[in-house]
Amino acid sequence: MLKANNKLGIIFFPAFDWAISPTHPERQERLLYTQDQLREEGIFDIEGVEEYKPDVADIEDVERVHFCFPDVNSVTTRSHRISAGGAMKAADLVMTGERDCAFAMVRPPGHHAMKVVHGSRGFCNINIEAVMIEHIRETYGHKRVAIVDTDCHHGDGTQDVYWHDPDTLFISLHQDGRTLYPGSGFPQELGGPKARGRNINIPLPPNTSDEGFLMAMERVVMPILEDFKPDLVVNSAGQDNHFSDPITNMNFSARGYAALNEMLKPDIAVLEGGYSIQGALPYVNLGICLAMAGVDYSHVREPNYNPDQIKQDDQTTAYIEELCRQLPKLYFDPPAFDPKGDSRQGVISGNQFIRHKQIYYDTDGINEVQQESLTLCDKCRGLYKVETRADSGPLCLGVEIPIDACPDCKSKGYQLVEDGLIKGGYRYVQLINRKDKDYVRYGF
Repeated sequence: MLKANNKLGIIFFPAFDWAISPTHPERQERLLYTQDQLREEGIFDIEGVEEYKPDVADIEDVERVHFCFPDVNSVTTRSHRISAGGAMKAADLVMTGERDCAFAMVRPPGHHAMKVVHGSRGFCNINIEAVMIEHIRETYGHKRVAIVDTDCHHGDGTQDVYWHDPDTLFISLHQDGRTLYPGSGFPQELGGPKARGRNINIPLPPNTSDEGFLMAMERVVMPILEDFKPDLVVNSAGQDNHFSDPITNMNFSARGYAALNEMLKPDIAVLEGGYSIQGALPYVNLGICLAMAGVDYSHVREPNYNPDQIKQDDQTTAYIEELCRQLPKLYFDPPAFDPKGDSRQGVISGNQFIRHKQIYYDTDGINEVQQESLTLCDKCRGLYKVETRADSGPLCLGVEIPIDACPDCKSKGYQLVEDGLIKGGYRYVQLINRKDKDYVRYGF
């Protein structure tokens, strides 16, 4: 009998009762084929690999991360909360020491869900990795966390949630946003003024194969992780970089994904995208599981795999080599924040960082406009405020008091909520007080 070098927990949640439509790429078969493949390959016969059932995230688990308008129940289903609960289960297995590492193979995905949620975008309603990470911090104490997002689409939601958090490093490897949804994820997107360089984007050209991904991992991701010294490493494990994926243009293989995870050694992996339901996901998931368990994955081979056919050309290799030379500087020596710079990146007015955003929820067809502000406080990471309106609907207010809030920012946070309730003209007001674990919402 094979024995895992690392005790691995696997959590399945195919979400039988949730789909955007019966034929949509994001449907339950994404995990059913994987489930069959893992059982056929005998992965649960490996000593040290165990399967677990997901938990269900509570409303409060979502509300410590997101401003959901009008409320959590309006923008999620029970399946969304079980998906987040599956990620939380993976975290608990690792944090309690029951498992060395864990892989939450759950759906619906989450990495396009931003700080504010009015509906679904990029097939995502709530950010399941962020819900998991903040559950860890609330339950086990504050941790430095590195998220490495390997989905083909830029993790714009995770980037947005952690834009101002110096204790969360977000690195996204993805197909260049000039060629793929959501059209973001460029190197200059480095994080807010108090978290500069904590957001690193690696936009790879179409047709990047194993060579390019592993080069970026070796030359960019791993040196940054070594310097950041996270308490936990999370792989936001999207699999739509695969050469057979129907909605992307990359040439990554199942064995390449396994090699990436062998290099990364994530404590927790959480499934994101991946829509080659039969040709890729069963094999990619198998490779990731074996790599996380520390078991040989050299026999993993998907149908139609021909390394010569998917090999990247010399021009692509040269482009990625140059990226790898330039990108580490953005973490190790990030350029100073320009207080009068691009309004999409934010500007500084007095002691306030202000950023205007227009967001389109492509899945639900919703347009949102918002203004966020962050108090640039010398004593804590600052009071966060967001005013948001979707499709000319009611104006809503969100206020977040940070986990390390000083007395002034805490007092001002409650004052903002009180003023908003009395004279602000807001239909919905939500407070996230991470300092005192106080999560309150008001509706009129």
